[in-house]
Amino acid sequence: MNIFLLYLQVFVVGGTFCLIGQILINTTKLTSARILVIFLLLGVVLEAARLYQPIKEFGQAGATVPIIGFGANLARGAIKGALERGFIGAMTGGVQSAAAGLAGVIAIGFAVAVFSKARTKK
Repeated sequence: MNIFLLYLQVFVVGGTFCLIGQILINTTKLTSARILVIFLLLGVVLEAARLYQPIKEFGQAGATVPIIGFGANLARGAIKGALERGFIGAMTGGVQSAAAGLAGVIAIGFAVAVFSKARTKK
């Protein structure tokens, strides 16, 4: 596949998610935290409805890197866990599927906190 076309697909999908977020910020009184939760839940709903996989195949990192990809990953793990181990699998499967990403975020956050100087806002 042409690398330019691949980058264009990633940009279109990721940019569309960002555009939706910016429209929500500009036209509603929703806080950033609520918009974040909306995107997370949208990822869960799209994964549960089996609509996220085609978006992910087309947009690749443009679909998996944003918070919507995290929601889909949680849902995918919960569904797989529920099918394999029932209720307990549904409760633990999402966290297990996202464990590597969560551990990475925690490690990077810790490193930034150690090597940066905290300042208060004025």
